[in-house]
Amino acid sequence: MISVLFAREDSVYKTMPDLDVWDKQRDARNFTGNNPVVAHPPCRAWGRLRKFANPEKGERALSILAIRLIRKNGGVLEHPKSSTLWKKAGLPAPGKRDCFGGFTLGVNQHWWGHKAEKATLLYICGVEPKDLPPIPLNFIPPSHVVQSQSDSTLKPHISKAEREHTPIDFAKWLVDLASRCDRKGAL
Repeated sequence: MISVLFAREDSVYKTMPDLDVWDKQRDARNFTGNNPVVAHPPCRAWGRLRKFANPEKGERALSILAIRLIRKNGGVLEHPKSSTLWKKAGLPAPGKRDCFGGFTLGVNQHWWGHKAEKATLLYICGVEPKDLPPIPLNFIPPSHVVQSQSDSTLKPHISKAEREHTPIDFAKWLVDLASRCDRKGAL
């Protein structure tokens, strides 16, 4: 069983079989399981536009909780490439490992069908890089952008909801990744 933590109410994970999905109502702060996790903690307090964000009280702490659970149970945390969480939490840079065996992988969600490039960092514990599921590279330019650009050939912007939704193929890949994680006795 894989647990998906901090999912949206309308999350694609809820359409997938055999997942233990924790949305805001279920509240992942109550998660006490020991199975691998896919964590999507809110990123607005950590992202590039954090100065304009209005996070709920305690929202930043959810990312720190997600890191602890991934280190304990194995799994993957997903956040934007520009997230300040990596520096604050001392997460390893891509190509480096931490003392928990965790590593960071940079991906573009466009590879899995997102309309925009959506550069993303993944913090992964419990599996070796050589044992990751195959990563589909996509060299076709994305049709949309996440935010406005300064050039005159602007592509359409994705909506706020599209910024937060996980493409189904990416969700399946993250679940496959988490299913390969093993943290028995790690901490």
